[in-house]
Amino acid sequence: MARKCPVTGKGPVSGNNRSHSVRATRRKWNVNLQTYTIDGKRVKMSTRAYRSLNKSNANA
Repeated sequence: MARKCPVTGKGPVSGNNRSHSVRATRRKWNVNLQTYTIDGKRVKMSTRAYRSLNKSNANA
């Protein structure tokens, strides 16, 4: 399964590690995907998407 949130579409972001001598090596920041059970179905989504869904459900 790809490291992508099905709700928000967020995926991994790339950039550089910077050492003390300012040398650059490539690195990647992955999305914080967690498994949640929603309406009896297991769904992998980012924690930010889960918080947003819970916030919208709490206000309704």
